[in-house]
Amino acid sequence: MANHATRCDTTRWNRPRLRVARGFVAITTATILVFALGAIIAPSSISHSAIIGMVPFAAVLAIAGLGQMLVVQQGGIDLSVAGGVSLAVVIVTHQPDGDSAKLGAAVAMAIGFAIGAGLINGLLVTRLRLNSIIATLGMNALLYGAVFAVSGGTPRSTTRLLASIAGNTTWGIPNAALFAVAALVIVSVLTGKTVAGRRFEAIGANPAAARAVGLRVRLHRTLAFVWAQLLYCLAGALLAGITHQPTAFQGDSLLLPSVAVVVLAGTSLLGGRGFPVSTVIAAVFLRELQQFVLALGVDTSVQTLVQAIALAVGVALYSVHWSSVRSRLFGPRPSQTGDPRLGLA
Repeated sequence: MANHATRCDTTRWNRPRLRVARGFVAITTATILVFALGAIIAPSSISHSAIIGMVPFAAVLAIAGLGQMLVVQQGGIDLSVAGGVSLAVVIVTHQPDGDSAKLGAAVAMAIGFAIGAGLINGLLVTRLRLNSIIATLGMNALLYGAVFAVSGGTPRSTTRLLASIAGNTTWGIPNAALFAVAALVIVSVLTGKTVAGRRFEAIGANPAAARAVGLRVRLHRTLAFVWAQLLYCLAGALLAGITHQPTAFQGDSLLLPSVAVVVLAGTSLLGGRGFPVSTVIAAVFLRELQQFVLALGVDTSVQTLVQAIALAVGVALYSVHWSSVRSRLFGPRPSQTGDPRLGLA
């Protein structure tokens, strides 16, 4: 009995580690497979020019996904990502109006709007106790109101300085990818290597227990929305530099994918630990999958369907209790049978 209890305790403590490894291995394997499939069926999807064109947009999605991940870690979903990205895009393109000297002020203005939007989202969720979907959906409408106020719904060309910063390459690597790596390092260090980061994960995993031991639950949850909006702002600024004449609705294409990459990375929609590296890999996977689909000559409208399928697969992989499903379909395993009094039934 003692040996059995020891084995059960060991298994219980090892499960989180196994889950981390499984999530990372799963998305990495899927990414390798989609590149290999592209090489066999649609070689144009993995050509040098195609990869160089795909990486900047994958980097933008990775940054937006990291922001979404921070909110999901607290058990919420941020639907204001589209408005946040779009507002950053129009501010850094319309305010300078082609004058690179005014870009710094425009970026500062975009950051101010991002902090304000994040604080309002956080206060609506933590103070007024609104559901995060409802709160951020309303904020998304307000952000798009600001988008129209700034842009009038018309696109404008980006400045040469921003195009150079976001659109050029360094040692053959797109600058947008370097920004994504920097964001990944910062998020990984802050959430995984600091006391505040560990408290942040503990609050997401069990808010009641965190509140009982005196952790500042409301503060951390509010800051999750602020950090997310700052990352959306960075994604929007990069997107404005990558795209010569971005539209006022540029962020719409990131709403569903930002959730999909978080789910595919293995982060639970109920909150808890996040996986930044896997989130970035999932962004590369999703963008390459879309590029592969387009290389096959499939209509562009199918991209949304592909994203929805990827999201559904991610939810199924990490949310469904497959052992229970297997037990109901095929009966319990021999090791699960035994005397109920011994806790083995």
